[in-house]
Amino acid sequence: MRQSLVASVLEVAEKNVRAETITMFEVGSIFVPVRNELPEEPHRLAMVLTGLRIPTSWDVKDSPSLDFFDMKGRIELLLDELHYKNVSYAATDSVPYLHPGKAAHVRVNGQVVGFLGELHPLTKEKYEFGPAPVVVAEFDLEALRSLEPSYGLIPVADVPPVLEDIAVIVDEAVPAERVESLIRQTGGRTVTQVRLFDVYRSEQIGAGKKSLAYSLTYQSDKTMTDAEAAAIRNKIVKRLEYEAGAKLRS
Repeated sequence: MRQSLVASVLEVAEKNVRAETITMFEVGSIFVPVRNELPEEPHRLAMVLTGLRIPTSWDVKDSPSLDFFDMKGRIELLLDELHYKNVSYAATDSVPYLHPGKAAHVRVNGQVVGFLGELHPLTKEKYEFGPAPVVVAEFDLEALRSLEPSYGLIPVADVPPVLEDIAVIVDEAVPAERVESLIRQTGGRTVTQVRLFDVYRSEQIGAGKKSLAYSLTYQSDKTMTDAEAAAIRNKIVKRLEYEAGAKLRS
């Protein structure tokens, strides 16, 4: 009796390995043993993706592979459409078949509701997949149902927001979640949105380093000047330098 849906979706994906892009999901029951009782049968949602991000065609000759962040983006969209607002991600090494450093728990209102991550190389080699990463996710649907979605209305601001991007170089070991938390703490109520949109590594950045690029939204009760926005940005950069060893990427 299965205790996870991940193996099930991996088997189906393996049978379709000739496809350039594989993205699929399964919803079903698993079986949780209960001593001296019949097993519990909670519902789970499992997802898998692998292959090319954009299928090849006459005008697409080279496409990057789907990766961890493609799965994370799909999960963010799914939870947003379900009106779960207080969503966070935290690195984890508690799922043995996932790649260390490329796995995370998903929390809603502080409660773990699922996980996502890239298959560990030793697990992947048991299947007949190609060289592209294989990324999986699984959610506890019972846990999600127990949480209250947020349908609150947010009034439209009377003044326009200020939008800007910021990219910082940090050590590979520094979690993106830590950087986002420092940005929000430093910006306070003025920083209304922080979105990670790019993770970049190269020889120019340096070994053991990564660049994290964030889209920031500043919102005040009055129209902000360029100088006021710059002051907030500088405060954020100094905090990241001091507490995360970050360096602003020019």
